Amino acid sequence: MAENEGDPETGLLQRRTTGEDRVRMVARQLAEPQTANWIASEAEWSHEPTKRVLERLVDDGVLRRDDSGPHTTYYPDYRQQALQEAVRLRDGDRSAEELTDRLAEMKAQIRDWEGEFEVDSPNQLRATLVDADLDAEAEERRRELARDWEHLQRRIRIVGFAIREWEFLTPRTESAEASN
Repeated sequence: MAENEGDPETGLLQRRTTGEDRVRMVARQLAEPQTANWIASEAEWSHEPTKRVLERLVDDGVLRRDDSGPHTTYYPDYRQQALQEAVRLRDGDRSAEELTDRLAEMKAQIRDWEGEFEVDSPNQLRATLVDADLDAEAEERRRELARDWEHLQRRIRIVGFAIREWEFLTPRTESAEASN
């Protein structure tokens, strides 16, 4: 029996994707810079072809390369990702008013956390782990909320951009029809 055949998700992934597809998927989901070796391992593909795919992604502006450390690392171009997400929001089934409501909900959630924990940022929330006498469950909740808070901060910037640039992000065909 081949490796991962028993795991339906991994086996299916490998049967239906190429190594290049897997490298692209891993690279686009990076949360922090990673080496070509790490990406190759995650994509379950060899190093040299992985590196060639990564360099093409850098050339295409999908990834950035950082040569400043001891090892070259790759990470997504967060600006391009944010712009693509704003376009998806604009082209989606929500109106600008619905996105504005969602934006208000996200901001309210952050204000609730600020009030509940008497902190102004996710890192300040993390710092309460040192100061407070908390059980393991409370510590995990605070760590999870800090991650959620950072995620909401990123979403707020993207949703806010989509709302501010609603007209600019309008597809050409839609804006041409509106002007007729």
